[in-house]
Amino acid sequence: MSYITFETPKEMQNEALELVTEVIKSGGKVRKGANEVTKAIERGQAKIVLIATDVDPPEIVFYLPPLCDEKKIPYIFVDGKQEIGNSLELEKVGSSAAAIVDEGKLKDRVATLVDKASKLK
Repeated sequence: MSYITFETPKEMQNEALELVTEVIKSGGKVRKGANEVTKAIERGQAKIVLIATDVDPPEIVFYLPPLCDEKKIPYIFVDGKQEIGNSLELEKVGSSAAAIVDEGKLKDRVATLVDKASKLK
């Protein structure tokens, strides 16, 4: 059984990845990796969650979509954990998931992305 419940358009994936990088540069906070993202979701801190589609084994992230649904936090799927890693400025390392927890100076742009992501399901 796959944890990927819908397809995220490539343009939206790219927008989200760029936004993660810009949030970091503008002084915002982003959690990386399944464990940190899980904590951010459970504490209600995550504004939006990015989940990689190529995680192996999938058990590492398969519980994130239902958890996000339960906490009413929007999420999108990104085609590669390496892409998420690059947006987090992790050299040569991928990340199975990322969550924006503090938008910094980009509140409006994050809100726009959250709105788009909420309409995907």
